[in-house]
Amino acid sequence: MRVLDESKAYCRYLEDISRIPHGSKDEKALSDWIVAFARARGLSWYQDDWHNVIVYKPAAAGYEDHAPLMLQAHIDMVCEKNQDVAFNFEKDALKLKIEDGFLKAEGTTLGADDGAGVAYMMAILDDAAAKHPALECVFTTQEEIGLYGASGLDKSKLSAHRLINLDGGGEIQTLISAAGGLSCCLQAAPKLEKSEGNAYQISVSGCKGGHSGGEIDKERVNANKLLARILHELMKSFDVQLASFSGGLKENAIPREAQSVVFLNASLSAVEEKLKPLIQALKQENEAADADLTIAAQAIQAPLQSYTKAQTKNIIQMMFLMPNGMVHRNLDLDQLVDASLNMGVVRIDEHQCNLEISLRSATDSMLDMLGDQVRETAEIFGFTAAFSARYPGWAFEKTSVLRDQLKTVFKNMYGKELKLEAVHGGCECGIFRAMYDDMDIVTIGPITKDIHTPQEAMDLASFDRTYDLLTAFLEAL
Repeated sequence: MRVLDESKAYCRYLEDISRIPHGSKDEKALSDWIVAFARARGLSWYQDDWHNVIVYKPAAAGYEDHAPLMLQAHIDMVCEKNQDVAFNFEKDALKLKIEDGFLKAEGTTLGADDGAGVAYMMAILDDAAAKHPALECVFTTQEEIGLYGASGLDKSKLSAHRLINLDGGGEIQTLISAAGGLSCCLQAAPKLEKSEGNAYQISVSGCKGGHSGGEIDKERVNANKLLARILHELMKSFDVQLASFSGGLKENAIPREAQSVVFLNASLSAVEEKLKPLIQALKQENEAADADLTIAAQAIQAPLQSYTKAQTKNIIQMMFLMPNGMVHRNLDLDQLVDASLNMGVVRIDEHQCNLEISLRSATDSMLDMLGDQVRETAEIFGFTAAFSARYPGWAFEKTSVLRDQLKTVFKNMYGKELKLEAVHGGCECGIFRAMYDDMDIVTIGPITKDIHTPQEAMDLASFDRTYDLLTAFLEAL
């Protein structure tokens, strides 16, 4: 039984998409499904080794002489779930539900980022009566982990110099600029010794998390950084040996939970006495951004080996001192965050000592500086830093014919001005902008909230209105 209104093609396709696993690097099934869809309708298509797909639809009658247009959305989703939820993103269908007019998934991310854009393209491709110029519908992969699909796409398969990106907007606004990004992996070889003292698990949970581009300015707790701060405080009073540290699932998601097992030369009551004022202070510091923050310590049985005291100190100090969060704003673009870092993933145990950090900035020089800070901080404490997946930003263009056309259509429909929004999140627009000097880009998308978290939700009324806006815009082009 369907949850959404099956009389609306874009709702049917969104629900169909939700039944096909499509996390980053696991897009093949959805990619093949799109190819089968195109083949069944006699549409030309192209699929590459990245599982990107381009579906070509001829111009509608009367639009044959109009310049071609590219529509684009990514088919991968961020796979996050609540800790107590049994769900396999590689096999299970998302369990959709509607609450107060919002579409959600039971205990997991929804994937409206960017399933909504994919569903819009499927509906337009399937509508024989739709009015539009020749379309190149581009379905990209691995956007959420570094824009790899768009970067690897053979651009010679595309001819349009106009692009509607369907991965942004929030209905009443269109994007005009986005940050570039860089991924960093920090590593150190584990140095182990016999554990001494009592074993404790220290945990941080209850944090909101969120997208490290879209929510980094909201001062939400980074569970990895907060736990490192707690361990740093414990080092002031006790001998500490680190046995393990695990936090975060994706480098581009602000970690909501983190746990560490440490050995301390102290009783549980002494540890609790030490932590009590710190926990109180941390809750007060973060009450506005993360009211449900929970910090706990418990005695446990743990492995006989831990990191040496010297390496434990290096690890904790490195994590404590590593830059994180928002570090610079752009005063020319309404206080837009211009540079940030997110310590998204930490995996430390007897076999590995790895950290993954996401760096963002719209300015190349600022991104270079952040990279230098991360590398040099890491090297001081015996870590190596490897950088990858650098992608370009999308700079603001003062003149845009396509944007002016969208503004006109929007005002006719809504009776008010379209908002122009610059964002700190990564965006495939920068990659497509580099194709041609005159590439003109706008973005359109429905209202969503809490993306990249199990609380992700999409406003269904906005989903309807935005599709109407998109089809009216296509008709005007």
